[in-house]
Amino acid sequence: MRSRKRYSRFEGIFDVERKRAEVLELEKKVAKPEFWNNQEQAQTILQTRSRLEQDIQLGLKLARDVDDLKALAELAEEGEDVISELTREVEKLEQEAQHTEIRMLLSGEHDHANAIVTIHPGAGGVESQDWAEMLVRMYLRWSERSGYSTKMLDYQPGDEAGIKSATFLVEGELAYGYLSSESGVHRLVRISPFGAMGKRQTSFASVFVYPQLNDEIEIQIDDKDLRIDTYRSSGAGGQHVNVTDSAVRITHIPTGIVVSCQNERSQIRNREMARTVLRARLYALELSKKRQELQAVEDAKLDIGWGSQIRSYVLHPYRLVKDHRTKYETSNADRVLDGDIEDFIYQYLVYRGVRNRS
Repeated sequence: MRSRKRYSRFEGIFDVERKRAEVLELEKKVAKPEFWNNQEQAQTILQTRSRLEQDIQLGLKLARDVDDLKALAELAEEGEDVISELTREVEKLEQEAQHTEIRMLLSGEHDHANAIVTIHPGAGGVESQDWAEMLVRMYLRWSERSGYSTKMLDYQPGDEAGIKSATFLVEGELAYGYLSSESGVHRLVRISPFGAMGKRQTSFASVFVYPQLNDEIEIQIDDKDLRIDTYRSSGAGGQHVNVTDSAVRITHIPTGIVVSCQNERSQIRNREMARTVLRARLYALELSKKRQELQAVEDAKLDIGWGSQIRSYVLHPYRLVKDHRTKYETSNADRVLDGDIEDFIYQYLVYRGVRNRS
């Protein structure tokens, strides 16, 4: 019964007929003689058509699988020995349905883009710096499990342990769509491993996720508004970290936004990647101004502490990870910290979809 209730909810999400209508409209544009006059626009239309066609096929496949499952259920009711097969197929279908539903929910303008992730510790010194590094590991592990490639762009180690900040790129289809759910303050409760006489400590760290913009998005950056500093790369950001003065830090004077990159092999490449990150952050800032009903991304930096967290990770006196937006929780904290955050992402995307429709 639980599965049937869940499938009925999918009917409002897998809007196959609407997507078919959108494909037909795109086909009309593709058929026009002047379609290829604007190469960039043509590529965008073709990519959109391809994504819609994939969504349609996924929706149809899920519908077929549901029909097959109903047929197995009917055989079970008639006394056939198919219970073990039915159980396996239910579990398989639930996993497939979740992945498909997430894909359907990720229809935002930049959901298909690569993601730029920046993590900063909150107040609390070495405790928060260590927690920030744990989050970096968690997201890198999730990326690996999900088949994404990652590139560390900037890594500032802490004085004793952990990090002062880290920025990395997650490359792959829907990377930003998935990771956009992780923007916010993350809270950790544990016994301190740093000699605090066995006392329980609470630490905070902030996660910011931006889409890597393609060249079609125009963000004007005036060189006179930039202060560019070079310095020597340092830290354990990757095996190819340079030890020359090739690291680049760019300050956008009008907004105060600072970005750094140190993990490329040359100062030129570090400068290019730093500008890429800056473009993404300036774009996010512009969106926050235009959409005042949403919390501006940069505003979260002002309060990395109590009352502002989106998720809590409790390791003592009990073990629990809870998302404060969706109320979803699990006691398997170790698995979550090892990168198994798929259920948290799924629950948030459903929550966001319902909220946007209301």
